[in-house]
Amino acid sequence: MNSTFVTSALNASQWPDTDLPEIVVVGRSNVGKSSFINALCNRKKLAYVGNTPGKTRMINFFNIDDKWMLVDVPGYGYAKMSKSLLIQMGNMMEEYFSSRHQLKAVISLVDARHEAKRDDIDMISSLKEKNIPIIVVATKVDKIPKTKRIKALKTISQSLQIPLRNIYGVSSTEKTGFEDVTQKIYEVLGF
Repeated sequence: MNSTFVTSALNASQWPDTDLPEIVVVGRSNVGKSSFINALCNRKKLAYVGNTPGKTRMINFFNIDDKWMLVDVPGYGYAKMSKSLLIQMGNMMEEYFSSRHQLKAVISLVDARHEAKRDDIDMISSLKEKNIPIIVVATKVDKIPKTKRIKALKTISQSLQIPLRNIYGVSSTEKTGFEDVTQKIYEVLGF
């Protein structure tokens, strides 16, 4: 996968002027969005990985093979931000999800070690209401014993009301599970 950073944007006027289809990565702060993006694209520093959650504050666009864009949005559920910044980020994301015609699907990341949180359930419900295709990816499966991974994915499946076959377990550390996610992305994009 040939990937390059395109731009960071705070509002629609800064979005790239392209017709490439876009796949957006969403998830709670500290779920491993940047690590997921780097592992998916097989790059070490494409997306910034911070030591503290909540580092992504803008919408970041990455060109993949000159065929599609991977889009990284700020994590949700991180409380250590000012109320005005939370509102600004919420408005920025709502504007994107409501009006970006290039948006083709969302990769929703959830932590495999835990049942989906209320924020995750709300995000999935919002995407379903907007009829946006959803690819659910359970991150950090390497932190769960192999004998308990299916059970963990079933728990996420039940809490999000998404069929188990549509939930993909990945480990950015072990670099496992990404072939299936890539295949699903290309299926959604019609490649």
